[in-house]
Amino acid sequence: MSATDAAGDAGLELEFEFHAKVKPPVVVGPGPRGMRMYFETIDGDVVGERVSGRVLGGGGDWFLVGPDGWGRLDARAQIETLDGAVIYASYTGPVEMNEIVQRAVESGGGTEFEDQYMRAAVVLETGDPRYAWVNYALFIYQGRFAPSSGVNARIYRVT
Repeated sequence: MSATDAAGDAGLELEFEFHAKVKPPVVVGPGPRGMRMYFETIDGDVVGERVSGRVLGGGGDWFLVGPDGWGRLDARAQIETLDGAVIYASYTGPVEMNEIVQRAVESGGGTEFEDQYMRAAVVLETGDPRYAWVNYALFIYQGRFAPSSGVNARIYRVT
C-alpha cells in the first residue's frame, strides 16, 4: 500500500461533545503578541458514546487575539468520566474573529459552528487503563461560542 492509499483511509469520527461555562475574562491587556485574556472554566459536561462525564473547574483558556485579528486558543481542561476516570485535555488552534463572533462576544450571545472557523488540535491524556486508548489517538476540535459565557465543541478522533 502506498502512502497516498493510506492517507485516503483517514477520516473523522465524532467522539464526544464538550460544553463548558466560563467566568468573565481576566483581561491581561495588549502585549507584544496581541490582546491576552484568561477565561476560567467553571463547569460543563461531556457527552459521547465512549467518553461522558463532567468538565471540572480549574481549567481555562489563555486566549490571545493577535494583531492579524485572529484569536488563538490555548486551553486546558480536566474531564471526570461517569465511571470515575480523569482525562486531561489540552488544545490549541485558530479562531476567526469575524463580525458574527464579535457581536456574539459583545452581547453574550452564541454562534453556530458554521459562523466562524474555530479549530484546534486536541491532546487527551489519562492514567486510567479503561481509557488508555485516548493517549494514542489524534483529536480535532470544532468549536462555537455558546450563549451565556461558554463554548461548545465537537471533538473528533482521526481514524
